[in-house]
Amino acid sequence: MSLQGKTLFITGASRGIGLAIGLRAARDGANVAIAAKTAEPHPKLEGTIFTAAEAIEREGGRALPLTVDVRDEDAVKDALDRTAKEFGGIDIVVNNASAISLSNTPKTEMKRFDLMHQINARGTYMVSKYAIPYLEKAKNPHILMLSPPLDMAERWFAPHLAYTMAKFGMSLCVLGLAGELRGKGIGGRGIAVNALWPRTTIATAAVQNLLGGDALMQASRRPEIMADAAHAVFLKDAKTFSGRFLIDDSFLAEEGVTDFSKYRVTAGIPLAPDFFVPETSVAPPGALD
Repeated sequence: MSLQGKTLFITGASRGIGLAIGLRAARDGANVAIAAKTAEPHPKLEGTIFTAAEAIEREGGRALPLTVDVRDEDAVKDALDRTAKEFGGIDIVVNNASAISLSNTPKTEMKRFDLMHQINARGTYMVSKYAIPYLEKAKNPHILMLSPPLDMAERWFAPHLAYTMAKFGMSLCVLGLAGELRGKGIGGRGIAVNALWPRTTIATAAVQNLLGGDALMQASRRPEIMADAAHAVFLKDAKTFSGRFLIDDSFLAEEGVTDFSKYRVTAGIPLAPDFFVPETSVAPPGALD
């Protein structure tokens, strides 16, 4: 089971979870289109689309760095077209690009509200929409959103309503597209649409710069846990594996993983829980030890 020769289009893939997913696919010999905004080095954010492309090629994949703002309709359409022309099609789309602001309603500026909805909900919808004609030609097509289960609990909305609405907008795309695209494509095989979300915080630039600094980074898991889970999703049969809202460690446990220690940033430090994980979701035995 491998992604060799498959083509992935990943938004926000210049760093963090998006890059980790690309690197994992590259080790199989996949083609990876890096669709992200960072073309020039940023003083606070490590990595650009070009450094990501170099890393992917070092791992054995083929890379296509693309400067893409997922709010720009023409840029999205052009990037998908260039990817398909470069690699002969598109098999997998990963909607990873996201904006975050954990402010309450009085403190959320409307331009920040608009940014989160344009990137998270609208960007996910638009990338998926324009990817459909390419995915319909693929043998086992997948769309994956990096978004949470639809746990409609007040505790997720009250502290940061605007962000939660925007993030859940991505998950609503999963719910709708999974049904809409079932039975589409080659031989009615369908285009799988699923969501993947981490149980704990993940050591990314957002955690470092926006949420908790070094202390929270040490209490986080590495992006590789999400990459391994995403890889397992892409190997599933698109006809039967769709409309799922997956938590990283629970899904990996279903796939036979028992050792989660390798994903920790720092051994011995209790892991910090992420937002949006339902109370009904119980970690696999030993996963948080």
